Amino acid sequence: MSARGYIGLVLHAHLPFVRHPEHERFLEEDWLYEAISECYLPLLDLLERLEDGRVPGCITLSLTPTLLSMLADELLMRRYLAHLERLLELSALEVRRTRTDGRFHPVARMYASRLKRTRRLFLERYRGDLLAGFRRLEGCGRVALITSAATHAYLPLLAHRPLAVAAQIRTALQVHRRLLGRAPAGIWLPECGYHPAVEPVLRECALRYFCLDAHGVLHASPAPRFGVYAPVYGPQGVAAFGRDLHSSREVWSAEVGFPGDPLYREFYRDIGFDLDVEYVRPWMQATGARKATGIKYHRITGPGQDKQPYQPALAARRAAEHAAQFAQARAAQVEELARWMPGRRPLVLAPYDAELFGHWWFEGPLFLERVLREVAARPGALAALSPDTYLDEQPSNQQVELHLSSWGDRGYSEMWLNESNDWIYNHLDHASAAMLALAADYPAAEGLPRRALDQAARELMLAQASDWAFIMRTGTSVGYAVRRTVEHLEAFSSLAAMLRGGEIAPAELARLEQSHNLFPGMDYRCYRPDWRPG
Repeated sequence: MSARGYIGLVLHAHLPFVRHPEHERFLEEDWLYEAISECYLPLLDLLERLEDGRVPGCITLSLTPTLLSMLADELLMRRYLAHLERLLELSALEVRRTRTDGRFHPVARMYASRLKRTRRLFLERYRGDLLAGFRRLEGCGRVALITSAATHAYLPLLAHRPLAVAAQIRTALQVHRRLLGRAPAGIWLPECGYHPAVEPVLRECALRYFCLDAHGVLHASPAPRFGVYAPVYGPQGVAAFGRDLHSSREVWSAEVGFPGDPLYREFYRDIGFDLDVEYVRPWMQATGARKATGIKYHRITGPGQDKQPYQPALAARRAAEHAAQFAQARAAQVEELARWMPGRRPLVLAPYDAELFGHWWFEGPLFLERVLREVAARPGALAALSPDTYLDEQPSNQQVELHLSSWGDRGYSEMWLNESNDWIYNHLDHASAAMLALAADYPAAEGLPRRALDQAARELMLAQASDWAFIMRTGTSVGYAVRRTVEHLEAFSSLAAMLRGGEIAPAELARLEQSHNLFPGMDYRCYRPDWRPG
């Protein structure tokens, strides 16, 4: 490539495993359905447009194993379609209700049109299989798909039991290969959480790179010569790419970031809360409590409660302006960096949560597409590529010792270990020790014991998900997070007791397998030091 430098757009797509077959409609499953409609399908759609238009550039996307499992789950995809059909009914009602309201009627029509297109994409283009779309786009070189830990466990807090870390990552690679057809080159460490004990597992699994927050690289020993604008190798030879703070601030900052622009859609105003409860009741929770529908008629306007009507055309123009500003800033940044990096092309790593684009920031997918087009329009100045492509071009990099870090609040582990959630870790550690002992005692189980061991591994990993500790800390859906943690720990304890007692209850095992059915290829032997995937 002839560009002066590169931008590495990395999106981290993750949701916890929220499958509840015991309920016809379950509130937390909406997390998945909203992300499909507002983020994942728009992301696929914009990448398809870029591919059809032969616009050069590649993004990197981490699809976590829990998300992959849900997107491959027939029950959840049927429920998603039913969810979409209900919203189509609501959008049609809204078009009629607002027909004499010049402020909101155009927005209601926009939602109706978007939902119809979403349905067409899901049913006609992808035939209910979004993973097929991601596989195809990776084959075209449009997206580089990477993995994460199996259930998004925060690895620094497991690091004192390296085999527990290994099990999370080994299982992740197995799921990734089974559902996406090839081994990933890189991994998104959950919450960018790094501990030196993680690196030997990454090397064992032939992973080439991972991403860190800026201080995770800048505090390395010795100090990195090129800051975060070139990767460094840790002691195990795995490359670490550091987050660029400038591009991060422009998108993430609550004070000055693009998503806070007054013209953009307001996330927190929704007809599920604004309209008469009897009108929206069919789209509310089974308990009758209100919930968001995704149909929102206001723009951000300002910090107060008074919100002006949303105007999609104005918001779209602002997104195009912000994309041009972002691309121009990266080109200028690369030009300046190249002056003090002789012989190297700098890489500006710009990692974000994928769900920001479309869910939290409604105009985010449009911004992202325009950024990629703006970058492509500057071929001599900037190019968008993936970290593994950069390593192919620049394989010689400084070796350093990295230290504990994350991209959470205060930069270390406080978000996942504090007074709101510290009670879970003794339980998790006891369960991890018990799982390691079971794996050692059953080197080659078959039949019911094998099923029970595999399910025990699933339950332990689900209990280890960082999402539950995070939710407890933020104070949202705390009851659900506590219940999920306890539920999985109790299920693990029950299975371990059955195995130790030599009497496995087939009905109880079958119930757990049906409820928590992620990772069909689960192999409990991933907790053994000598295990290698088949």
